[in-house]
Amino acid sequence: MKGKAVKHPVVYMGCAKWGRPEWVGKIYPLKTKEKDFLDHYVQHYNSIELNATHYKVYGPDAIKKWADKAEGKDFKFCPKMYKGITHFGKLTGKDFIQDEFLKGIIAFKEHLGPVFIQVSESFSPKRKNELFEYLKSLPEDVQFFLEVRHTEWFSNNDIAAELYNTLKKLNIGIVITDTAGRRDCAHMHLTIPKTFIRYVGNSLHKSDYTRINAWVERIHYWLQNGLKELYFFMHMHEEATSPELSIYLADKLYKVCGLNVQKPVFVTNQKGLFE
Repeated sequence: MKGKAVKHPVVYMGCAKWGRPEWVGKIYPLKTKEKDFLDHYVQHYNSIELNATHYKVYGPDAIKKWADKAEGKDFKFCPKMYKGITHFGKLTGKDFIQDEFLKGIIAFKEHLGPVFIQVSESFSPKRKNELFEYLKSLPEDVQFFLEVRHTEWFSNNDIAAELYNTLKKLNIGIVITDTAGRRDCAHMHLTIPKTFIRYVGNSLHKSDYTRINAWVERIHYWLQNGLKELYFFMHMHEEATSPELSIYLADKLYKVCGLNVQKPVFVTNQKGLFE
């Protein structure tokens, strides 16, 4: 990506779940009940990679209840496409179930972020025509990002170039996944001036910090070359430590890039207050 720096890029940072009991007493007040986790999550992060929608199609009423928790905040829910569309059978020919999925997520209104489409690891470039046909059928008024995992999408330069060019023409982003053992998924390619990063940490191993440092340098480069929107989602094998690494990332983004990113605030003196 080559371009001029954007004056006011937007940055969204979050996790893949809000329902983490390990965060009670850390960033959620002591004795917080599970039904109240989202109320507290939106006080610490400004987005979430919403994996719940991958396993169930939610109607507008259920979606609105979540959206209401973020009322008055610049908060984005980034729903993952329902697996009944992406992981079973063909992508095409599922208009009804996809329409139901879209009817639900539209209820997020101003809190709807990009929709994250992940196809299965067995979905190879042999099915590229099916994939491209499906992507062309998607509504243009919703931002989509695609994640492919089959190694042949990346190992063949011609196939990779065709994928990137097709996504660029359709104004669809491509997900970058930074996880051990799959360095090809950390391809560092942008098809639009927005990026969606799925970072898988290792429970505050020292390598987590050096990897975050490298990410901040990459993000700084992209910002200097026209990046408009950044979505960065923290995943951990041990989710209890996601807030610590989120704070480290936010502080680094401020120091290197001058970005003010909402970050978790640890609960203080909880034992003295409640016991």
